[in-house]
Amino acid sequence: MLLRLAPRAGIASAAIVAIVTLAVALPGPAWPQSPAPSPAQPPPAAAPTPAAPTEIAPQATPAQPSDEFGVQTDLTARTMIYVKGSGTWDKAFETITASLKKIKTYLDKEGIKPDGLPMTIFIASDDKGFDYQVGVPIAAAPKSTPAEFAIGQTPAGQALKFVHRGSYDDLDGTYEKITDFLDDKRLDAKEMIEEYVTDPLTSDASKLVVYVLIQPPETSPG
Repeated sequence: MLLRLAPRAGIASAAIVAIVTLAVALPGPAWPQSPAPSPAQPPPAAAPTPAAPTEIAPQATPAQPSDEFGVQTDLTARTMIYVKGSGTWDKAFETITASLKKIKTYLDKEGIKPDGLPMTIFIASDDKGFDYQVGVPIAAAPKSTPAEFAIGQTPAGQALKFVHRGSYDDLDGTYEKITDFLDDKRLDAKEMIEEYVTDPLTSDASKLVVYVLIQPPETSPG
């Protein structure tokens, strides 16, 4: 199983307990005295307006009832333009978006329209980083491309489809659930693909929608 499916990072939470002790001094006995005139009482102080709660983290986009999780689907090979390279998990989103921006700039310049969802194909991985192909499907291959790009085919064959909603960092939690799902079904994974339903370059980074596609070992990408 690709190590990408294991948790990449965890954020430990600590609870802070404050103990406040109030000391109350009781007055001692006093001799009787002539009552003194009562001093004018100041008006009661206005109650302070409570501060608005601070939002410490963006809320994850809730899953939708129609979201697929572990549903089998068939992938069809399509022509794609892609860049390949290596990255580290702590900079995964920056690496992916930089590659997509490079491809988009080239497609816009050449007047080539995308013909499917942008994607990342994780070729290999370990606990520190990964090798990848970041690509965009296109209708037909151009006659020539700069050396930094390559033309290939998107993966084909059977795959299990999972839907993630939220930030890219929140994918850690989704991959933990996917790992539990695969372990429960006693399934292994060979190829892992992320398809970006919302554009990572322009969408709210806390409200991404990502299709995670897991291919079994016996399936070969097209």
